[in-house]
Amino acid sequence: MGRVIRTQRKGAGTVFKSHTHHRKGPAKLRKVDYAERNGYTKGVVSDIIHDSGRGAPLAKVTFRHPFRYKHEKELFVAAEGMYTGQFIYCGKKAQLAIGNVLPVGSMPEGTIISCLEQKVGDRGSIARCSGDYSLIVAHNPDAGVTRVKLPSGAKKIIPSACRAMVGQVAGGGRTEKPMLKAGVAYHKYKAKRNCWPKVRGVAMNPVEHPHGGGNHQHIGHASTVRRDAAPGQKVGLIAARRTGRLRGQKGLQALREKENKS
Repeated sequence: MGRVIRTQRKGAGTVFKSHTHHRKGPAKLRKVDYAERNGYTKGVVSDIIHDSGRGAPLAKVTFRHPFRYKHEKELFVAAEGMYTGQFIYCGKKAQLAIGNVLPVGSMPEGTIISCLEQKVGDRGSIARCSGDYSLIVAHNPDAGVTRVKLPSGAKKIIPSACRAMVGQVAGGGRTEKPMLKAGVAYHKYKAKRNCWPKVRGVAMNPVEHPHGGGNHQHIGHASTVRRDAAPGQKVGLIAARRTGRLRGQKGLQALREKENKS
């Protein structure tokens, strides 16, 4: 019986909890209400702020409460080109302009969007990282669904009532600057969670990892592992459909997709 391995210890929390103390709050779209479903509502960007542990900046947007004399303050993931003092319109009848939030069914094909809902009313769960965007590919008004291209390049069919922000997420090109030294990586992950530095399994002893031990650093068996493997055994390429380099037609296809994305 070996030791409890790192992946098992991560599930329990303890020192592996995310570092949320300096974070500004959850970045979400507005809750769906009557105004958004049938018309639009206006808000103003009061501030653009940095959020600890997040690559993209956040926008503080202030809306009037629909029927009480007070303000509603929301935190949105900022789109590229947003500025303080900008008016943001959310709703079915809002204009197609950077920063506005509309249902995907109301946008034309080819629109670049971000902070996209996966299910109606989930307040934005796709394309939220800095520089990310999705693309509206096609509408099917009869079925009430829309086909979108995700940041990964995969195509997904979602309900046309799902909302999204127009434009791509701000802070793009963040990964193009090299880290240069370990200290930069240290501070990057210090703000996120305890996941760096990451010791390779083959560099460990057999007691600490299924890939550990041996006179040369090698795994010693197939790196693929079945989906229902025991927790201490489930490391490597989990339930891999395929492994190795993309060769032949698949390789060419992947290369073309990569070029299209860039």
